[in-house]
Amino acid sequence: MTHYTYLIIGGGMTGDAAISGIRQVDPQGSIGLVGQEPHPPYNRPPLSKSLWKGKPLRIIWRQDRDRGVTWHLGTTATALDAARKQVSDDHGGVYTFDKLLLATGGTPRRLPPPATTLRVVPGHPADDVLYFRTLDDYQRLRSMSGNGQRFAVVGGGFIGSEIAAALSQSGKSVTMLFDGGGIGGRLLPADLALFLNDYYRKQGVEVLPRHRLERIERRGRGTREAGRWALVARNLSTRAQQEIIADGIVAGIGIQPNVELAQAAGLQLGNGVRVDARLRTSHPDIYAAGDVAEFLDPALGAWRRVEHEDNANAMGLAAGQSMAGRPITYDHQPMFYSDLFELGFEAVGQLQPDLETVADWKEPFREGVVYYLGEGRVRGVLLWNVWEQVDAARRLLADPGPIRASDLHGRLSLGAAQESRSA
Repeated sequence: MTHYTYLIIGGGMTGDAAISGIRQVDPQGSIGLVGQEPHPPYNRPPLSKSLWKGKPLRIIWRQDRDRGVTWHLGTTATALDAARKQVSDDHGGVYTFDKLLLATGGTPRRLPPPATTLRVVPGHPADDVLYFRTLDDYQRLRSMSGNGQRFAVVGGGFIGSEIAAALSQSGKSVTMLFDGGGIGGRLLPADLALFLNDYYRKQGVEVLPRHRLERIERRGRGTREAGRWALVARNLSTRAQQEIIADGIVAGIGIQPNVELAQAAGLQLGNGVRVDARLRTSHPDIYAAGDVAEFLDPALGAWRRVEHEDNANAMGLAAGQSMAGRPITYDHQPMFYSDLFELGFEAVGQLQPDLETVADWKEPFREGVVYYLGEGRVRGVLLWNVWEQVDAARRLLADPGPIRASDLHGRLSLGAAQESRSA
């Protein structure tokens, strides 16, 4: 049994940022980190962005590991006893702590199993669908793309849209299929999402909106398509079936927060592990941050769980400081961003298409700002090919209003579009 002043469960961006936060306040306290992946902490965004544009792998690695941390990598925490302040792992290790951080992140949602709607023909192991999230997933997809030419991407959200663009820009034939009507449709106004469908088609991607995957088959030996997969999807509008032939299948259909440890320990849950303004859970010595944590956004007055890089870094840093005794209030308004071929965006707040949206275009669908309004105030801002306006957008979200749609034309500066982010 090993005791740590600070124990961190999770070896991703959040856990790494927490180490920095602790060390800013307490240079000496012992830190242990239990991480499921075998790799030291790295930045995730390049895995679906700049690594496909020729950037070297070394750009993903984060800070120097020599910060007085004991690393337990390739190790999964399996049990948390909150009363005894004790964690067990899958290697038989047992750790006790003064303060604990749950930075457990999330696990990719999987396609429906054969027992429900998706029938997989015998001989098709489940692992043949790549659920893209980690460095190992990136390396596997790189290997797949070196051996194959045709790829199916299931999902039209962040990961699906970025991976489809990455594979297409690498010279691969790509088919996207997803339930919704348009790419990014869970975030973007309907007209912008439909524009993206056509934009991706012009980039050479076959886009199949309103399609649901029903069956995956392995092509038999001795045929022209030997060694490839056949995906059968149903058009949700016409009920017609369509067959897609692919050398590889990538699924990006969201993640589920890893709340199992917290749930078994009796911690309060919402859409994730709930934390207070100091990032403490319902146990005063257990904290949570990053993809797994749900916090009360003080500007918007809403409980939110944010799965993006800025929140991982800012929340992890704040959690580390709070664990080490610095009185903090987490009031950061996280931003998020994406690159979609030659288009890109940055955004803050709640991007929910069911809110009232107001588009202020300099050039329709190419450059402009979309505002999301609710309850007399701005609840979200989408900066579409507009850069260096995130702080101004944050200030707008903090304005309690009342704000009307007519107040928003020209509210944020629409400078010349710059190159999209290269992370």
